[in-house]
Amino acid sequence: MSSVTICMKHDNSILLQANGDQLQLIENNYYIHPDLINMDLFQISDRIYICPIKGTCRWVDLKTELGWINDICWVYPEPKQAYQHLSGWFGFYPSHSKYEIKQ
Repeated sequence: MSSVTICMKHDNSILLQANGDQLQLIENNYYIHPDLINMDLFQISDRIYICPIKGTCRWVDLKTELGWINDICWVYPEPKQAYQHLSGWFGFYPSHSKYEIKQ
Protein backbone atom coordinates (compact mmCIF):
# COMPACT_ATOMS: atom_id res chain seq x y z
CA MET A 1 0.00 0.00 0.00
CA SER A 2 1.60 3.23 -1.08
CA SER A 3 -1.15 5.84 -0.69
CA VAL A 4 -4.79 6.49 0.16
CA THR A 5 -7.21 9.34 -0.41
CA ILE A 6 -10.19 9.79 1.91
CA CYS A 7 -13.13 11.46 0.15
CA MET A 8 -16.40 12.67 1.62
CA LYS A 9 -19.38 10.85 0.10
CA HIS A 10 -21.78 13.82 0.07
CA ASP A 11 -19.68 15.90 -2.34
CA ASN A 12 -16.62 13.77 -3.23
CA SER A 13 -14.31 16.39 -1.67
CA ILE A 14 -10.92 15.20 -0.47
CA LEU A 15 -10.71 15.05 3.31
CA LEU A 16 -7.06 14.00 3.32
CA GLN A 17 -4.36 12.10 1.46
CA ALA A 18 -1.61 9.96 2.97
CA ASN A 19 1.25 7.91 1.62
CA GLY A 20 4.36 6.05 2.67
CA ASP A 21 5.27 6.49 6.31
CA GLN A 22 2.26 8.79 6.88
CA LEU A 23 0.03 5.71 6.74
CA GLN A 24 -0.35 2.47 8.70
CA LEU A 25 -2.76 -0.37 7.94
CA ILE A 26 -3.54 -2.26 11.15
CA GLU A 27 -6.36 -4.78 11.57
CA ASN A 28 -7.86 -3.56 8.27
CA ASN A 29 -8.12 0.02 9.57
CA TYR A 30 -6.15 2.95 8.18
CA TYR A 31 -4.14 5.03 10.64
CA ILE A 32 -3.10 8.48 9.44
CA HIS A 33 -0.16 10.48 10.80
CA PRO A 34 -1.35 13.38 12.99
CA ASP A 35 0.52 15.95 10.87
CA LEU A 36 -2.03 15.34 8.10
CA ILE A 37 -5.05 16.10 10.29
CA ASN A 38 -6.41 19.65 10.00
CA MET A 39 -7.36 20.33 13.61
CA ASP A 40 -9.42 23.33 12.46
CA LEU A 41 -11.87 20.73 11.12
CA PHE A 42 -11.36 17.77 13.47
CA GLN A 43 -12.24 17.85 17.15
CA ILE A 44 -11.26 15.15 19.63
CA SER A 45 -14.28 14.40 21.81
CA ASP A 46 -14.64 13.20 25.39
CA ARG A 47 -16.36 10.04 24.11
CA ILE A 48 -14.19 6.96 24.55
CA TYR A 49 -13.98 3.36 23.49
CA ILE A 50 -11.93 0.88 25.48
CA CYS A 51 -10.24 -1.72 23.33
CA PRO A 52 -8.98 -4.62 25.45
CA ILE A 53 -5.96 -4.97 23.15
CA LYS A 54 -4.93 -1.41 22.24
CA GLY A 55 -6.30 0.61 25.17
CA THR A 56 -8.58 3.65 25.37
CA CYS A 57 -9.29 5.71 22.29
CA ARG A 58 -11.20 8.95 21.86
CA TRP A 59 -13.73 9.48 19.10
CA VAL A 60 -13.10 12.38 16.74
CA ASP A 61 -15.74 14.61 15.13
CA LEU A 62 -15.50 16.52 11.86
CA LYS A 63 -16.82 20.02 11.18
CA THR A 64 -18.28 20.35 7.65
CA GLU A 65 -20.37 22.91 5.80
CA LEU A 66 -23.36 20.66 6.62
CA GLY A 67 -22.59 20.61 10.36
CA TRP A 68 -20.75 18.20 12.64
CA ILE A 69 -20.20 14.53 11.82
CA ASN A 70 -19.63 12.56 15.00
CA ASP A 71 -17.24 9.63 15.20
CA ILE A 72 -15.60 10.24 11.82
CA CYS A 73 -12.44 8.60 13.19
CA TRP A 74 -10.64 7.86 16.46
CA VAL A 75 -7.29 8.40 18.12
CA TYR A 76 -5.33 6.53 20.81
CA PRO A 77 -3.59 9.25 22.86
CA GLU A 78 -1.88 6.67 25.11
CA PRO A 79 -2.23 3.14 23.72
CA LYS A 80 -0.98 0.05 25.50
CA GLN A 81 2.73 -0.70 25.22
CA ALA A 82 2.45 -3.08 22.24
CA TYR A 83 0.65 -0.37 20.23
CA GLN A 84 2.78 2.69 21.01
CA HIS A 85 3.37 3.07 17.26
CA LEU A 86 -0.30 4.21 17.03
CA SER A 87 0.01 6.92 19.66
CA GLY A 88 -1.61 10.08 18.31
CA TRP A 89 -2.39 8.57 14.88
CA PHE A 90 -5.99 8.92 13.61
CA GLY A 91 -7.84 5.72 12.71
CA PHE A 92 -10.30 5.45 9.83
CA TYR A 93 -12.57 2.52 8.97
CA PRO A 94 -12.18 1.04 5.47
CA SER A 95 -15.93 1.53 4.99
CA HIS A 96 -17.84 4.39 6.61
CA SER A 97 -21.21 5.91 5.83
CA LYS A 98 -19.75 9.43 5.43
CA TYR A 99 -16.47 8.85 3.58
CA GLU A 100 -14.74 6.39 1.30
CA ILE A 101 -11.10 5.43 1.10
CA LYS A 102 -9.52 5.16 -2.33
CA GLN A 103 -6.19 3.45 -2.91
